[in-house]
Amino acid sequence: MIPASLYAPFGLRITAGPLEMRVLQDAEMPDYAELLRRPIFPARDIEEDADHVFPWYRPEPDERVRQALQFQWRLRAEAGPAAWNLSLGVFLEGSLRGMQDVAGVDFGRRRVVSSGSWLTLEAHGHGHGRLMRQAMLAFAFDHLGARRAESSAVLGNAPSTAVSRGCGYEPNGTRIELHGERAVPMQHFVVTPETFVRPAVPVEVEGMTDELRGFLGATDVRP
Repeated sequence: MIPASLYAPFGLRITAGPLEMRVLQDAEMPDYAELLRRPIFPARDIEEDADHVFPWYRPEPDERVRQALQFQWRLRAEAGPAAWNLSLGVFLEGSLRGMQDVAGVDFGRRRVVSSGSWLTLEAHGHGHGRLMRQAMLAFAFDHLGARRAESSAVLGNAPSTAVSRGCGYEPNGTRIELHGERAVPMQHFVVTPETFVRPAVPVEVEGMTDELRGFLGATDVRP
C-alpha cells in the first residue's frame, strides 16, 4: 500500500455510521473491477436505453473495466492545485459498494466543489446514496472550507433528484449537455453550508493534513 507521505489523498478517511469513503489503492483495483461488472441500473433502464444510464456504463463489462481503470490512474496523474478529483471508494461495513467523487477547479480561489456518485443496484433503496453525499458535503464544508457544492442529474431522474433535495440542494437551472453522443437535458443543483441538510450520524474525517490542503490548492483556506 502506498503511504500518505508519498501521496496525500491516500491518508483521507471519511466515515459516517456504517459507511467509510477513501481513495482506492492499486491493491484494491480487482475489487473495483468486480464491482463494475455488477448491475448499477435496473434492467428496464438498460433495455429502454434510458438517458440517465452513464455513458461509461454502456460498453461491455471488459471494456468498461479497462476504461474505468484508466480513468482512476488518469485522475491521480493529472491532479494538483489547479484541478483535482478525489474518487472515493464507498465501503459499507467493509465491502466496496460504489464510488463518490468530489472535484474542484482552482479551489483555492473559487471554493466550489462538484460531485458525482453511484452504487451497485443491490445497495439502492437503503439511504446509502444520501448518506455518502452528506458525508462528502460535510468534508467539503467543514474540513475543506467550500462555500458551495454543485451537482446535476438527467432531467426526470427522480431517484438522483430526491437524493440531492434530501441533502439540501436547490435547483440551479437546466442545460442541454453532451453525454457521449447524446444531447441530454440536465437539471443542475447547488447547496451551501446554510442549506445543507446534515446526516443523523456524525461524520468523522481523518487525514486532512497540510500536505493534503496543499495538494488540493487549499493551503490558505480554512472553514
